[in-house]
Amino acid sequence: MTSNDEYVLEILLENGLVTSEQVEAAREQVGTRDGTVVDLLLEDGAVSEDDILGMLAGLFGMEFVSLQDVDITSDVRDTVKHEMARRYNVVPLYKTDDGLTVAMSDPMMFDTLDSLRYLLKINVEGVVARRKELRAMLERYYPEEADVENMLDQITDGTVEVDTAQDHLIDTEGGGTESDAPIIKLVSLIILEAYRKRASDIHLEPLEKRFRVRYRIDGVLHEVDGPPKRLQSAVISRVKIMAGMKISEKRIPQDGRIQVNILGRELDLRVSTVPANNGESIVMRILDKQNLALGLPKLGFFSDDQQLFERLITLPDGIMLVTGPTGSGKTTTLYACLNYINRPDRKIITVEDPVEYQMSGINQVQVNESIGMTFSMALRSILRQAPNIVMIGEIRDRETANIATEAALTGHLVFSTLHTNDAPSAITRLLDIGVKPFLVASAVRAVIAQRLVRCVCEHCPEEYAPTADIITSLGSAGEFLRDRMLTRGHGCAQCSLSGYSGRKGLFEIFLVNDAIQHMIFDKVSVSDMRQHARGLGMRTLREDGLRKVGSGMTTLDEVLRVTMGDED
Repeated sequence: MTSNDEYVLEILLENGLVTSEQVEAAREQVGTRDGTVVDLLLEDGAVSEDDILGMLAGLFGMEFVSLQDVDITSDVRDTVKHEMARRYNVVPLYKTDDGLTVAMSDPMMFDTLDSLRYLLKINVEGVVARRKELRAMLERYYPEEADVENMLDQITDGTVEVDTAQDHLIDTEGGGTESDAPIIKLVSLIILEAYRKRASDIHLEPLEKRFRVRYRIDGVLHEVDGPPKRLQSAVISRVKIMAGMKISEKRIPQDGRIQVNILGRELDLRVSTVPANNGESIVMRILDKQNLALGLPKLGFFSDDQQLFERLITLPDGIMLVTGPTGSGKTTTLYACLNYINRPDRKIITVEDPVEYQMSGINQVQVNESIGMTFSMALRSILRQAPNIVMIGEIRDRETANIATEAALTGHLVFSTLHTNDAPSAITRLLDIGVKPFLVASAVRAVIAQRLVRCVCEHCPEEYAPTADIITSLGSAGEFLRDRMLTRGHGCAQCSLSGYSGRKGLFEIFLVNDAIQHMIFDKVSVSDMRQHARGLGMRTLREDGLRKVGSGMTTLDEVLRVTMGDED
């Protein structure tokens, strides 16, 4: 009911509104029934909502009011924008010369009033109201399209089933029985809500006593209200039907795709299921085709790195590798490269597993190991198609690596990825796979290591001075930040109070010049190659990140988080 139920329980016990026996009995039922301990106490009649809100209002010096028969004028309503009222769950009641008074159902959301004061640039005071009455006011003055929470409220306690005999794709607008309709709407709204929140992934995870839904937003997982455990089977079956999977098969992993049109925008959802102890776990990767049009500056390149990068990706031959851990944006970078160099006079072929984005003007080959269509087999075949440019989703084995290097040495420009922590380590990785040193030295033109950092929200930036201790801990790389004001997000409705919105890359560009080629021939250690490259001007991931901290693009905390393995 509130943002800190444990504190509320302590206050309830201290004031004698509930007994310790009632609290323990409610604790034992958490997980078997929906809701927190306080919710269960309310549901069982051990305490009333008025008792809790009245107690908290008095504790925090606020007034507890009834919103029944309350009307607000249009000028008061317009003071708080629609998105702001919905995001912060408040309704403005009246304005005075001293500021604005808003109604809220959770007096313990201390940051809400501070955020509203910051955003509205006026003094904002709060009063406490019943949750049901506040929701009615929001629907009356700030009506919104259906959301997941409202959808769940509409589903009755009866059992909802999906016809598991269907094994074809069901259109979102129909194709199910009358009993399926709530589940169809619920799944559609889960996807819609993910898109609204700018999520890159939707995670549907069956746990022992609940069905968890999480969105990955700017690389960080956020849990949202999930359906009751009893709807788990129906929701999973609906997703599998939409993705064209066999819903009767629950013992083995499956992959599928869903194509949806959300608010006039075409999206592809790559769906993966894995059998787990408590049911099938589903992850839906949201692929937005408009991201393919990303220019290189939008990836996060500064002008000097962008010029170097543009020169590298327009070379006539050689291998260019992009490295980094899973989720570091390697595929997006490669697609942006292909989009930049895609011209009618160039033949481009990709070998991918899976094909994430479908690009016009490019021949894309899907790997299918179940029928023997491996990376190496596909690569051999496409080289007979006389392409100018080849993209390999990932170099995974010796055979693929050897074919890629031979292709680069015979006049093809090859793009691919590797999983290494930094750029110079990609050379060692290729040697460990089994590629001969002279092939690596002759074929590889450059290696780009990258990470993704969250960007400061452009709607709520604020300046602050970093402490001297933090600057000192960064060593020589952070000296240019000393005595400078840095930027961070205060937190607003646009960024869901996180202070971040969107992500961009940090890059480490390792060029293979004559000296590096000789070092590869001699099998010199990675640390020596790295030291030589830095002497020639290569910036590490952390150094590139600190530049972007200084420009206000991201925060020091973000750069330190993703470059913890970097040394000065």
